[in-house]
Amino acid sequence: MRISSIQLEIKDGRTKQDMIRYALSMMDRCKGDDLIVLPELWNVGFFNYDKYKEYSEPIDGETAAAISKKAKELRAWVYSGSFVEKRSDGYHNTSVLFDRNGEKVGEYRKMHLFTYQCLEAEILTPGKDITVADTEFGRVGLATCYDLRFPELFRKMTVSLGAEYFLITSGWPYPRLEAWNTLNQARALENTCYLISSNAAGVNNGIRFCGHSQIVDPWGYVIASTGYEEAIVRAQVGDKEVERIRREFPVLKDRRLSV
Repeated sequence: MRISSIQLEIKDGRTKQDMIRYALSMMDRCKGDDLIVLPELWNVGFFNYDKYKEYSEPIDGETAAAISKKAKELRAWVYSGSFVEKRSDGYHNTSVLFDRNGEKVGEYRKMHLFTYQCLEAEILTPGKDITVADTEFGRVGLATCYDLRFPELFRKMTVSLGAEYFLITSGWPYPRLEAWNTLNQARALENTCYLISSNAAGVNNGIRFCGHSQIVDPWGYVIASTGYEEAIVRAQVGDKEVERIRREFPVLKDRRLSV
């Protein structure tokens, strides 16, 4: 499996339509890859709270439709990154997983909304459902940014729902880079899963994102990563590697406490 994590730069002054066009152009640079991952709230900018409701859309709205079409064109699996979804029960931080035909195979609404010096939790409604989807590569668990600080979510995705890969869309800000790096590795290592994260780059409403999107293997080793600037992080993952590593080092079978 050839993986691309797009560390997209968020620029103030771009409209939602500008960002959609730009994201699609970055996806074109990933032609030939099997899986593409985008960052959190890239079409609005995580810290542009005043635009959340204005830029909101239904689950099958403008952003998802554009990503679905591009997934089909590139014949790639795509984790859309998140957008503000408008539903009858409020507004959500929502991501969608598309298959090679552009069909939706999973959707996830961010469960853990950020409250530290942040308005996300005042505007949006937390999701209630854990999402692990079947793919041609294996079982894939979906998560968003702040979720990384809650290991019980990832343990449940692995032990109860069979996840072998975690896809993380994020808008993680500077200066908490050490926490970001540690949590990416820890969630992969403790669950013997691959973890692919896409964090935003650039400065949004005066706040800098810390970038450093990465691909972490089930041993907790970072096999591909980048710095603060916009980039595409790439790696190739062997078939059935998770199964092989779990046989070799059966930490999940050695558990004594349930989630």
